[in-house]
Amino acid sequence: MTLYRITIIDSDNLVEPDYLDQINMYFENGFSAVQGLRKPKNLDTVIACLDAARDLYYHFFSGKILFEAGSSATLDGSGMSFTTILYKDCLGHLDIVGAGFDKILQKEIVQKGYRIAFAENAIVYDEKTSRPDQLVKQRARWINTWFRYFKFGFTLILNGIIRFNWNQFLFGVVLLRPPLFIFLILSIFCLGINLFISPIHTFIWVISFLFFIIGFFLALIKSKADNRIYKSLKGIPRFMYMQVLSLLRMKSANEISVATLHFHDKKIEELK
Repeated sequence: MTLYRITIIDSDNLVEPDYLDQINMYFENGFSAVQGLRKPKNLDTVIACLDAARDLYYHFFSGKILFEAGSSATLDGSGMSFTTILYKDCLGHLDIVGAGFDKILQKEIVQKGYRIAFAENAIVYDEKTSRPDQLVKQRARWINTWFRYFKFGFTLILNGIIRFNWNQFLFGVVLLRPPLFIFLILSIFCLGINLFISPIHTFIWVISFLFFIIGFFLALIKSKADNRIYKSLKGIPRFMYMQVLSLLRMKSANEISVATLHFHDKKIEELK
């Protein structure tokens, strides 16, 4: 019987010539779901560079490291491939409204006992967000999606414990992790509180921040980040501020279009 496979990429994505060959290597090794590596297609503004830096961080820890640890790579919405049998089995009975089909899909795949492979040589070039208004709209939908579906993490953790399934348990823990800017804001808040309560716990928070910073730069170094990405890091505070604005627009997120618009032939607003 012929085993058909599908791959999902965005309309503005580009792929390396050997993309399908790299994906097929994992299918031939028994995997039924594979996530490729998304690289930035454009680094024309500070916003685009910071968007790319965020992606590199997640691809390294939620893709490469998570898969090598025996769990599954998280799905990124594009650059992902599946056997048609698994894809229909996971989504064929569901009526999905709004953003987040990839979140539902990855939960269904892992819950059924499959692992999502990470194919770091199956490269997809993704159009990065270039403008502030674009970033706010896009992140509003992404944040809304996390709040809608983070509960899947509890289900997978429980299944992992009951079934002694490391893939499900570890993947469930990762799904509970909030978006990076929320995680950082909450951490800074906890650090501030402990300044007045417990010097020992303050020291622990400071050490934790240092480990995070080291991990962040490790992800950039291992991913061979472009020098423009390093130069853009000074814009992180403003970048986080815009994501806070996204959080405030979260309730109306599903009414907002998130198609990544192209502005390469126009003057683009930069972060100052």
